[in-house]
Amino acid sequence: MTPGPTPATAVVAVDGPSGSGKSSVSRGVARALGLRYLDTGAMYRAMTWAALRAGVDLDDVDAIADTADSVRLGWSTDPDESVITVDGVDVSRAIREEAVTSTVSVVAAERRTRDVLVDLQRQAVRDAAASGCGIVVEGRDIGSVVLPDADLKVWLVADPEVRAARRAAEEMSAGRLEPNAYAAPASVVVRTVADELARRDALDAGRAASPTTQAPDAVVVDASDLGLAEVIDRVVALVVDRTTL
Repeated sequence: MTPGPTPATAVVAVDGPSGSGKSSVSRGVARALGLRYLDTGAMYRAMTWAALRAGVDLDDVDAIADTADSVRLGWSTDPDESVITVDGVDVSRAIREEAVTSTVSVVAAERRTRDVLVDLQRQAVRDAAASGCGIVVEGRDIGSVVLPDADLKVWLVADPEVRAARRAAEEMSAGRLEPNAYAAPASVVVRTVADELARRDALDAGRAASPTTQAPDAVVVDASDLGLAEVIDRVVALVVDRTTL
């Protein structure tokens, strides 16, 4: 009989809308349980960066698909690193710039690009399993499409205003907001970020290829009134409960 998963070998899918805290929570869970970590959003951002670098017309789906077929992505699955490369070039910071952020949903909607990246994502899970490790994979279609047999599927949500405030604070801390944003009232900055999050959510939920969807068997975790450590503890407890006989 094949042994069942343990907390140390669990495959965990974490999905949810922009700004819900997927990355921070997923990294924290991976650290707590000694698991690998995969940020699939960074993969789509890296592919978008590659398309922009090549001067691809983002209205040309064939050109976007050709980019996906031609570039070589590399990434770390260490939750304490945030490294992703395109053809050997470290683009970890570049993929967070506005040019990529504002267009990544367009590239992510291209079906053949998604096929390429889903294959890479599943290979990362197979590589972890072959090494006797579990993995936390975060994105928007992990539980519903990429890993429908994950040991635990989490749908992480938070109130729109909470998500916007957290994302605005994160972007300002990293210096990624436009300089004039710092002079604007905090409420204006948060509203601007909220509008952008809503735009991206609508694009991702409405695309034909693998729209953002809560898997039917996902456990909903609402982070609106919880601190990061509390959310991490809750997800860790869910992993332990699902994988401990």
